[in-house]
Amino acid sequence: MMPALRIVQREAEPATPPDDDLALVRRAQQEDMRAYDELVRRYQERVYGTVYHMTSNHEDANDLTQEAFIKAFRAIKTFKGDSSFYTWVYRIAVNKTINHLKQRKNRAHMSLNDMDFHAENDPDLVALVSHKTPRRDLGLAELREKLNTAMQKLSEHHRLAVVLHDIQGLSHEEIGAIMDCNVGTVRSRLFYARQQLQGYLTEFLK
Repeated sequence: MMPALRIVQREAEPATPPDDDLALVRRAQQEDMRAYDELVRRYQERVYGTVYHMTSNHEDANDLTQEAFIKAFRAIKTFKGDSSFYTWVYRIAVNKTINHLKQRKNRAHMSLNDMDFHAENDPDLVALVSHKTPRRDLGLAELREKLNTAMQKLSEHHRLAVVLHDIQGLSHEEIGAIMDCNVGTVRSRLFYARQQLQGYLTEFLK
């Protein structure tokens, strides 16, 4: 039985070479717990960050992340190596999170406290506000609040696409593997989500 995971959120570390991960997966498939613990150590924070930005609740994010890695451990022998390990476990976590959101009646506001850097430097997000308003002295806190409200109005799939691309920094190909759709669908969802965000922020941009 695998021990409870200890999740500590921080900036995601650079991706680990897939070949190195595959060697660990092969060992984990032989019930080497130290190998699986290393896989968990490498990716739990990135998975947690995605789940948290989808649920806006630390407790839910912690529980869902643990559940995802436990499910992945139980299914590790079915992993064929067709995708990277982190893409595989991301998909498990994303599916669990989407199901959780569908079951949750009252949605809490999504916190974007960890988006400070991205909100200031991501060209796609900044373009929605900073480049289109004369209020250059706009505080970052107000920007986050407006984006927070607008993001909450997106569907789970559109919000997830924005979170994975603009917050987690994943490529269209990686997002497609996680969301089980092609790159064209990912691009379409991102485009539509940004159109919606711009529409929701219209009053703010005036």
